[in-house]
Amino acid sequence: MSKKDYSSYQQKVIAGYYDNIKAITLTRLQELVTELYLADSPAKAEKLWQRVHKAMCKLKIKPEIIEHIMQTRSVTILAKNLEDWLK
Repeated sequence: MSKKDYSSYQQKVIAGYYDNIKAITLTRLQELVTELYLADSPAKAEKLWQRVHKAMCKLKIKPEIIEHIMQTRSVTILAKNLEDWLK
């Protein structure tokens, strides 16, 4: 669909989404931190860490930081970094 196929309301909603993508992704990361704390199996935790990696890439976090978080797989380190990113 091209831009012309959307109503003006739909175009505003789409534009609003992309204007707020950083806030949306940060919120998603906050939810992932909670889910990681509550993960009851290694398989579930692995899937959550993959989603965390995608979200950090989407936010364009420095590769060194992403690598450190993914190597340690520490929810505490992720939460502390997330706290800084929210500022």
